[in-house]
Amino acid sequence: RFCSVCYNITEEDPCPVCADSSRDHTTVCVVEEPLDVLAIEQARVYSGVYHVLHGVLAPSQGMFAEDLRIEELMKRVRGGDVEEIILATNPTSEGDWTASYLLSQLESLDVRVTRLGRGLPMGGDLEYADSVTLSRALERREEV
Repeated sequence: RFCSVCYNITEEDPCPVCADSSRDHTTVCVVEEPLDVLAIEQARVYSGVYHVLHGVLAPSQGMFAEDLRIEELMKRVRGGDVEEIILATNPTSEGDWTASYLLSQLESLDVRVTRLGRGLPMGGDLEYADSVTLSRALERREEV
């Protein structure tokens, strides 16, 4: 079944992440699918909670805003406890479109909205990187 808070797949409601009082419940990482939660959890670097959309905006495939868990996210933010939303949609045209749509919906609310950084993967080779990845890596370069 789905967690009544984050909509991740779970056996218990709320799920173990949402029920964990040691996690930062003011930071919500928005992902496309339940497997994205597993990927982030395996990295062991994030201590906030999640919100699973169960897809992305893809009108050509019949996926519209009302088909995703967007309204549930808005209710969660309007509840007042959320301080930051991390848009962790995949770096695809649909993922970017979904993130842009979410940003437009969240702009009027008093919440910080961030996006996952993008660039070159560790161990990657510049000669094999596509132009969009190289462009984003250069745009988001960091001081050393």
